[in-house]
Amino acid sequence: MKTLSKNWMTEGLIDFEYKKYQLLAYLQETEKQFKAVRLYPHLGELIEHHRNLNEFKSGKKSISDFFPKALSHVDLKQVKLHYKDLEKEDQVLQEVNQIADFALPSIEKKIVEGRNIYDYVEDQVEFEPVGIQPIYNREGFVFLTREKDSDVYAYRYKSSLLQLAGEKFRSISLWLLGVFQKTLVKTLEMLKLELIREVKELPNPATWRMHSHQAFPIDETLIPISKRLLLQKVNS
Repeated sequence: MKTLSKNWMTEGLIDFEYKKYQLLAYLQETEKQFKAVRLYPHLGELIEHHRNLNEFKSGKKSISDFFPKALSHVDLKQVKLHYKDLEKEDQVLQEVNQIADFALPSIEKKIVEGRNIYDYVEDQVEFEPVGIQPIYNREGFVFLTREKDSDVYAYRYKSSLLQLAGEKFRSISLWLLGVFQKTLVKTLEMLKLELIREVKELPNPATWRMHSHQAFPIDETLIPISKRLLLQKVNS
């Protein structure tokens, strides 16, 4: 099992033993990914599942929030779709509560494991500026390098403000510009100048280097950590 859907507790057969098997299969897959130091998307999914379960147990979410809804009728006059809940009664609620009680500590334990790996990886990376940094740092380049590897993964980044539930959050988008070879002649400063000539809308871009002392997976681990470190720099 690669993923666990948002409504996994109430999708399909609602039976404690079946859901327990379903969850354990997912956690086993997560364990496999963590052993390979591939943190995402599994760590993010676990945190989301844990938040949903907590909200359900604390009463912030009703059981009906986890059930799929079926279309009951279409109101053509008001152009609305009306749905009927597929929620059952006490027996189902009791079963779902049992599932949640088992799932919460199991998921929490796996989150702790993932965060410990995250902290370990973060301790193994350096994040530093390349050249003189401009005042405006919400757009620019990130060079990702790994020990004993001459490849330089060059990314362009852009920071944006998102507004959710009345609160503002800053997000980071990263996209790959290319993979280059670092040599004694082709330094990171030279690569920066090359990219400035290609990306003309950024004449004086903020540029950062993230260097990993170990060959951790790039997309599943180093890029998410790079985004977090970059957000800290941009926000400051």
